[in-house]
Amino acid sequence: MNTSILDPLYGGFPEVIEEYLELEHGIMKCIAFNSRGTLLAAGCNDGSCVIWDFLTRGVAKELRDNECSSPITSICWSKCGNRILVSAVDKSLSLWDVLSGKRIRRIVLQQTPLQARLHPAGSSKSSLCLACPLSCTPMIVDLNTEDTTFLKVSVSEKPSGPNPASRNKCSDGSTSFTPTAACFSRYGNLVYVGNSKGKILIIDTKDGEVRGMVPISGGSVVKSIVFSRNGQYLLTNSNDRIIRIYENLLPPKDEIRALDELNENLSDLNGVEKLKAIGSKCLTLFREFQDAITKVHWKAPCFSCDGEWVIGGSASKGEHKIYIWDRAGHLVKILEGPKEALTDLAWHPVRPIVVSVALNGTAYIWANDYTESWSAFAPDFKELEENEEYVEREDEFDLNPETEKVKGSDVDEDEEIDIMTVEKDHAFSDSDMSQEELWFLPVSPIPDVPEPQDKFLESSSKLVDSNNSESTFSEEAVTNRHKMNHASSPVEDDAVGTRIKRNRKPSEKVLELQAEKVNNSKSSKSSRTNTKSLVDENARNGFYYDELSDE
Repeated sequence: MNTSILDPLYGGFPEVIEEYLELEHGIMKCIAFNSRGTLLAAGCNDGSCVIWDFLTRGVAKELRDNECSSPITSICWSKCGNRILVSAVDKSLSLWDVLSGKRIRRIVLQQTPLQARLHPAGSSKSSLCLACPLSCTPMIVDLNTEDTTFLKVSVSEKPSGPNPASRNKCSDGSTSFTPTAACFSRYGNLVYVGNSKGKILIIDTKDGEVRGMVPISGGSVVKSIVFSRNGQYLLTNSNDRIIRIYENLLPPKDEIRALDELNENLSDLNGVEKLKAIGSKCLTLFREFQDAITKVHWKAPCFSCDGEWVIGGSASKGEHKIYIWDRAGHLVKILEGPKEALTDLAWHPVRPIVVSVALNGTAYIWANDYTESWSAFAPDFKELEENEEYVEREDEFDLNPETEKVKGSDVDEDEEIDIMTVEKDHAFSDSDMSQEELWFLPVSPIPDVPEPQDKFLESSSKLVDSNNSESTFSEEAVTNRHKMNHASSPVEDDAVGTRIKRNRKPSEKVLELQAEKVNNSKSSKSSRTNTKSLVDENARNGFYYDELSDE
């Protein structure tokens, strides 16, 4: 998609429901766009994954596994778009090859993963993923070797396994743990973990060590955490019904080096105080968003494609509301959909389009209420309410060489134009523009089912006779007429053959042409008869002509 040729007026935020997507079988639970926004993947309640071509709004491919029939909890694209990671209620993680539709790897965890994200590496061979289980600490899983590294959720604890020490115990003896949110940084060097004690931990991906800590005001449980596309801002959704935006102060590509320098500069501090000091140099609170009147909980909050807008869905039952704020903190729009609970949200990577999923499995596409304004393209353009007659001046389009000179073109016609080099698009600055990147899925055309010809032969055929009346012929009569008129009337033969193939009645225009042809034939025959009788009568009377004309 070339963003340089997009309409500059097509911006801002969505306003109305443009279209909706619905499956004949299955209910969509979660959605995710690829990096280009050309494909939309949806995880269903029957364990399948449906990929929509977002430009044609048609299903391009379906990924289905006989071993997995449980509802999908999350879905994630790889950076190049060739692979999809799916987590399900049956505690499984499945990695799919999108182009071939085959499953590459499937592993089963000890807890149900609520969310799973692939490492944001440019290579399609990256097998690391970040999983956030229901009752366990976040973990980094190598899908090839099935090695699991549990991350710390508190600076006072060591990495906890599947059954960490916690506050409550279940009836079966296993420990209960509050679900913890986590996400990779833009390039995957760090993992940001929001724990149940209202703190954001900055963890090194390689060794799993906590490098910094940022306390959240109020100390409420962090339910979700997500980065903006450019990695400049971090969003957290807490249990206190407040969405917080933090500005990332670390350089995107040199995060580890910057943390090492901060560690050396703060060598006089130790323990938690040092981690808090480092965390204050990494993240700073930018904005807070909440509904002070209704105090609603938020569902699936995220950034817009350019990070200028923040959206959050209402978690209240029976309502489909999407709140949109600008980055300054002002509420600019509330989108109200049907009276159905909202389950997931996704903002298009390029356009101001939002896709929301309802509880019944329908995906609604929200877009701009776009109206054409031609005066915006030319300041001197005047819009007319109705057509007016324009009187042209005599010399309006004359070219006077004395006063006006035709400027020559500055384009060098001998210059070679490079049509092979692809320039890097700033809208996809987080992509490597790899040759292996998958933009679209090839779709094989499905031929129409041929209509059976026996129905026409078995049923009576209605043709137009010379009197423009309908007569019924049997199968044998139609066949004989088709053979007899082949040499004399190929037009009628082709017409009959076409009607047999398509099983359609002749149109009104064809009937008129046939009737006109019959009338002309009648008049021509009558004229010949009258001429012949006149010649015979004149011959009997002794009058002869050298030449007779039928006309």
